[in-house]
Amino acid sequence: MESSPDPTVETTNSKPPGIRLIESMKKSSLSFNSYQVIVLILTFFAYTSYHANRKTTSIVKQALGPQSPVVLPSLPWQRNITQKPFRDGWLPFDGPNGTAMLGDLDVAFLFVYAIGMYFSGHVGDRMDLRIFLTAGMLGTGLFTALFGVGYWANIHNFYYYMLIQMAAGLFQSTGWPSVVAVVGNWFGKKKRGLIMGIWNAHTSFGNITGSLVASILLKYGWGWSMVVPGIIIAFSGMVIFLLLPVHPEYVGVNKDEDEVLSTGKEDEEVNEPLLREEESAVGFIEAWRIPGVAPFALCLFFAKLVAYTFLYWLPFYISHTAIDGRYLSNEDSGNLSTLFDVGGVVGGILAGYISDQLDARAITAASFMYCAIPALYLYRSYGHISMTINIILMLITGVFVNGPYALITTAVSADLGTHRSLKGNSRALATVTAIIDGTGSIGAAIGPFLTGYISTKSWNAVFVMLMGAAFIAGLLLTRLVVAEVSGKIQEVRSQRSS
Repeated sequence: MESSPDPTVETTNSKPPGIRLIESMKKSSLSFNSYQVIVLILTFFAYTSYHANRKTTSIVKQALGPQSPVVLPSLPWQRNITQKPFRDGWLPFDGPNGTAMLGDLDVAFLFVYAIGMYFSGHVGDRMDLRIFLTAGMLGTGLFTALFGVGYWANIHNFYYYMLIQMAAGLFQSTGWPSVVAVVGNWFGKKKRGLIMGIWNAHTSFGNITGSLVASILLKYGWGWSMVVPGIIIAFSGMVIFLLLPVHPEYVGVNKDEDEVLSTGKEDEEVNEPLLREEESAVGFIEAWRIPGVAPFALCLFFAKLVAYTFLYWLPFYISHTAIDGRYLSNEDSGNLSTLFDVGGVVGGILAGYISDQLDARAITAASFMYCAIPALYLYRSYGHISMTINIILMLITGVFVNGPYALITTAVSADLGTHRSLKGNSRALATVTAIIDGTGSIGAAIGPFLTGYISTKSWNAVFVMLMGAAFIAGLLLTRLVVAEVSGKIQEVRSQRSS
């Protein structure tokens, strides 16, 4: 006996305007696979624009804060003489406490982002994600641009920039739960690690795009480095509103058989459709109790502490560290820092592929975190020797730092959001994603905040903090790693006995 349509689907069961236009021109409905391609492309560029806006601050802070020393063009015997930097930053960030103040801006953004993430997941599972995501992108664009307006309005009030960053953080928190929930609605668990590992390149691609755009525009005035990315994400938000299909049932298509079967193990009962009449959104506390959510969320706390310290401080670190005896300009430092994100793309894809092949998310994530420890040590100890060594070590560090971060925030979140304990209820994806990434974002706020203060004393201490965080992140997955190893051993024994 068929159940009546879910009330939630009733209120949102309309195709996006752009999709209706495309189908009217084709005079036929789009196939399920066509919708999957549209979802991947739209969510990829949506979150690319989120991260491009987030990255601009790390580039602009080089122009706002105290300037790095510049090696004088000199005679051979004067090669190591440096001149004192000119205080040509932006008040109030160009004084002795400027670096710490810039760190305060980071923590203000990320703290509100983390808190907002929990609420965003709760709201996202209860309303049309297309509308929710569009509002978040428009708000992000507005406040990113308002930060840049301070350049032309000659605003030197620290609290203006802090309030702008807090508002931007709130709107940015809408992005991640929404895009992961939408992709999770359209793709089952089969090959999810690889697909989402490739898809998650949007994070690094956004960082690279944001760095390059902001660095290029920096010479025309740092305000442009904020306003232009803000306009881009606002435009992207309108594209999302016109085209994004949130769920197969919302647009009147059914999941392919492979997608239905891949939502669980072969011996597990799978009930379709995923949205049913009695289905209701999962509560916050209930989502925390899903097996695996708490350890992965706490692991991500420390993983994002490391990743976001690089996101916000790597260009600044490069511009204040002599490589082969010379300091790079702000623009060159920003461009060089993009190689960390290139390594991150490789790391995300590699972690997703390995976890699919092993069917072991925890083992993969923990292994990458442990490998990040020697990578961080080598980059700090030997990255200054030459440009070639710096690039190689930066790429390796990006692989191991961003690999587990990408895996946990994508495939792991989607797996747990469709965990078998939910009995087919798909309306937990945004909440679970928000819990995991929200907890991680608290760590993302603490890392850059501490770096702002610790770096004024010693960059060695900053890297010790990062290595310690990577070690703890790996330890937090120990119970899950042991469970996965035990499962593999039992699987091998059962195969031998059969």
